[in-house]
Amino acid sequence: MRFLYSFLVATLLAGCAAAPIRLSPLPEKYADIAAIPGVPGARHWGDSAPPTIEEWGSLDRAALAKRVPGIMDRPHHYLALSGGGPNGAFGAGVLVGWTVHGTRPEFTMVTGVSTGALIAPFAFLGPKYDATLRKLYTEMSTSDILERRSLLDIVRNDSIASSAPLLRLIARYVDDQVIAELAEQHRRGRKLVIGTTNLDADRPVSWNLTRIAASGSPQAKALIHRVLLASASIPGVFPPVMFEVDADGRRFDEMHVDGGVTAQVIVYPGGLDWREVGRALNVIGKPKLYLINNSHTTGIWQEMDQRIVPILLRTIDALIRTQGNGDIAQIFLLSQRDGIDFNLAYIPRTFTEQPNEQFDPVYMRKLFELGFEMAKQGYPWVTQWQKR
Repeated sequence: MRFLYSFLVATLLAGCAAAPIRLSPLPEKYADIAAIPGVPGARHWGDSAPPTIEEWGSLDRAALAKRVPGIMDRPHHYLALSGGGPNGAFGAGVLVGWTVHGTRPEFTMVTGVSTGALIAPFAFLGPKYDATLRKLYTEMSTSDILERRSLLDIVRNDSIASSAPLLRLIARYVDDQVIAELAEQHRRGRKLVIGTTNLDADRPVSWNLTRIAASGSPQAKALIHRVLLASASIPGVFPPVMFEVDADGRRFDEMHVDGGVTAQVIVYPGGLDWREVGRALNVIGKPKLYLINNSHTTGIWQEMDQRIVPILLRTIDALIRTQGNGDIAQIFLLSQRDGIDFNLAYIPRTFTEQPNEQFDPVYMRKLFELGFEMAKQGYPWVTQWQKR
């Protein structure tokens, strides 16, 4: 994908770069106890069971019903949104078309990674934010997302572009009203979970944005903005996002980057038995998982130039796509193990358009309309995983 060209340039320049010096990186011995100041339970390791699930196990039925009234004794629908950069326009289009079709449910839990993280708050809060999704994924362009640095700035920094425009965009749309609505949904028990990668630990991290919103911390809104930014911060293209943490009475920092580095799409870790969760919450019927993969699942034929940049670009595209396929395959197997109805959407092979810039609004409008039209007519969800 062309937006990864910046990543390659950064890689080539890495040998001469003088990156900023970190003053207080978190030591490994504190990795499991470090916490976000003032926001307990803000996040957990993405490859381990959430602490909230363990809390539920200690509650009797009446106490649990009081804790999570909006997700107990009712059907469950889960939505997982993958990474994909500008291809997130497809997922946004599917959601808006799904609303028009009239069958889009309220999601018990929404998860998002990278561009999927940027879609996730609006998908979670429902169809009244469809106009926001349409605007974001049909009107924004590269200049709305990043600010390129000069060559001199690149060699003195940790990325080839500034993510300040993206942070401003996030702050504009994830406003006080959105934060208040996320907090209210936390009180019902619904969850919005965003994935980042802790680069020090080389592990995925899952952030509970609904819990953060409801924490009462004066830093909650800014923290949510930074989590969304981190989830979409492609290493080398954007700077990593630093989070201040407390451990053993001292302050340190953690370095986080794009969640797609460790997982292109997330639902829940394999070590968690979701059947037990369903029994505890008395879920009505079979839970349904909808996974929107903002990518093709197979390679598209392209005659290659015998030059280093096109070869590297093509290789990175293939690595990301196959990593995503592996994540989907694992999620499919978990859904079969745990009795969850699996439903997959992905960009069809017939869509062969190519963007003319990193975030090309013409390209994204076409992809949005494709997803919209497919879903408006009743999306043909794939229920058995295989590459297509």
